[in-house]
Amino acid sequence: MIEVEKKFILTDEQEKSLVSGAEFLGEKTFADVYYDDADFSLTRKDLWLRSRAGRFELKIPLNESIETRISDQYRELESDEEILNYFGVSGSNLNEFLASKRFEPFCEITTIRKKYKKEGFNMDLDVMDFGYKLAEIEFMTDDNSSLREATASIIAFAKRHDIKTEECVKGKVLKYLELKSPAHLQALIDAGVAR
Repeated sequence: MIEVEKKFILTDEQEKSLVSGAEFLGEKTFADVYYDDADFSLTRKDLWLRSRAGRFELKIPLNESIETRISDQYRELESDEEILNYFGVSGSNLNEFLASKRFEPFCEITTIRKKYKKEGFNMDLDVMDFGYKLAEIEFMTDDNSSLREATASIIAFAKRHDIKTEECVKGKVLKYLELKSPAHLQALIDAGVAR
């Protein structure tokens, strides 16, 4: 699946408008642990390897460049086998691969997430354990050719709720790095992955 999402910082009024009439899908708390090596070889390529509830996932970017990025577009690999295949590894398990590459945790974030669905969009309202609040509006597709249309529809949906769509909002990991590991964030800025 391909995830097309846009992040927002909401006022209380915007949040009320967004969830009004939406289907509440539930609330959960989870911890994400993100992995990379000392040279940031994954994150400098906009690759995000994380463990959530003991399951690994790898987010692979589909955006062409940070300069033209309006929304975040990632293909998600959700099994150890898919992740190992992506890296061209066979005959190994994921933990052995992580150890051989010296991929270690660089960030652990606990999130309280409220999930909603409205007009075909998934909406996540997140509060992170380091005091950051973030909303994501996302659309899932399995068709590469519809990425621009998905982004345009997310923006139109947000505008109907008086949400500003022009500003670039940092995701939770980039905000975490800004606060806790500025050298890592600077490496991502230098690599053209972050602003």
